[in-house]
Amino acid sequence: MAGADTIKITKANFESEVLKSDKPVLIDFWAQWCGPCRMVGPVIEELAADYAGKAKVGKVNVDEENELASMFRVMSIPTILVFKGGQVVEKAVGVRHKTELAGMLDKNL
Repeated sequence: MAGADTIKITKANFESEVLKSDKPVLIDFWAQWCGPCRMVGPVIEELAADYAGKAKVGKVNVDEENELASMFRVMSIPTILVFKGGQVVEKAVGVRHKTELAGMLDKNL
């Protein structure tokens, strides 16, 4: 369910795409069965297009990547984390407006 500009984040590419990224990375932890996640999905896709070249935007399917979800103590979905320099610098749980999520990225550019 990742759009053209959205990166599917897995355990295999997490280090290269997130931890070693020279740009801020916004990650949406989601699942197919989660209604609120489906509401946030289009917003994540828009952010990925809006921030192409400035930041990375990715999605982690918690059903497929439960090890990553556990690593970041994701208890509720959607959980959105922003990483900068390999560290979590922002966190939002639940449905958020695009402006709020964009603000989380903007202050870390």
